[in-house]
Amino acid sequence: MTAYREPDVAGRFYAGIASALGITGNAVLLMLLLAFTANADEADFTIARAAMVDEVQHFATLGRGAGQAALNKDVMQTLGTVERHEFVPARQKPFAYENRPLPIGHGQTISQPYIVALMTDLIEPGPDDVVLEIGTGSGYQAAILAKLVKHVYSMEIIDALAKRAAADLARLGYDNVTTQLGDGYYGWEEHAPFDAIIVTAAASYVPPLLVQQLRPGGRMIIPVGGRFMTQQLLLIEKTDDGEVITRQITAVRFVPLTGEH
Repeated sequence: MTAYREPDVAGRFYAGIASALGITGNAVLLMLLLAFTANADEADFTIARAAMVDEVQHFATLGRGAGQAALNKDVMQTLGTVERHEFVPARQKPFAYENRPLPIGHGQTISQPYIVALMTDLIEPGPDDVVLEIGTGSGYQAAILAKLVKHVYSMEIIDALAKRAAADLARLGYDNVTTQLGDGYYGWEEHAPFDAIIVTAAASYVPPLLVQQLRPGGRMIIPVGGRFMTQQLLLIEKTDDGEVITRQITAVRFVPLTGEH
């Protein structure tokens, strides 16, 4: 008596794919293994990203000189959805969700997630805001902003980084980010005034043109200080009547703002 065997539907299906594509069964198995590995990696990244958000929130509750106990929930939610691993070089992907800066080439870094969250929180982004970012870098900060505001204009002075960030942002669907290769010290007059400005490199002093391009009622966050000096993260607010108020937030360490200025 012959035992009944369930038809191998899956096996015939994959064999059919192999026949149609003219490839071997082993090649199909390899393709399936790669697809499974990719899905496993995405699951690992999701878990790691959630853990990163928890750590960032913990940093925020410690105060760290920010003057508040917790970061805005919309900022934290965005931190939990933007895929940081998509903005770092391949060799850095295993470390993408560690709460620290990572090298992205050309002497530049992707900022520590806590600092990204803090700076974003301090400009108080709104859904109708237009924001200027100086120092596109990897594109990660621009991606965070893009989910919170109407439009982001981002400038990068290093050609290779500008091209890579623009390509990554486009690939990931951030169509409300406009990038430009240029010296951010002078701002982007064509699209001014801005509701907020974020500077992601340390200037030796606050660029006057950036203050001019800030809308009354707007906020700018910028690290100020030399490479080998103590840098301070400054929050600059322009009142409705044009008065400029500056407040120190916390000590930081950023790469220097470069250019011909």
